[in-house]
Amino acid sequence: MSRVKINGKEQEIDLPVSVIELIRKNNVKQPETVSVQLNGSFVLPENYSEALVLEGDEIDFLYFMGGGSKC
Repeated sequence: MSRVKINGKEQEIDLPVSVIELIRKNNVKQPETVSVQLNGSFVLPENYSEALVLEGDEIDFLYFMGGGSKC
């Protein structure tokens, strides 16, 4: 087992693992709308299956929300 940090929390997982596998293993809700940062850089969705997560990596699953206020 290896350690990575996912959304700021350490997690032990078997590596190597692709970003898409990590999304599935973490039961990410609405995976089609999530953005992924790997060590501070965004991974394009078309690269999720090729981008590998390695020991010590930091991954963030991000959701961007629209909206605003009436003035």
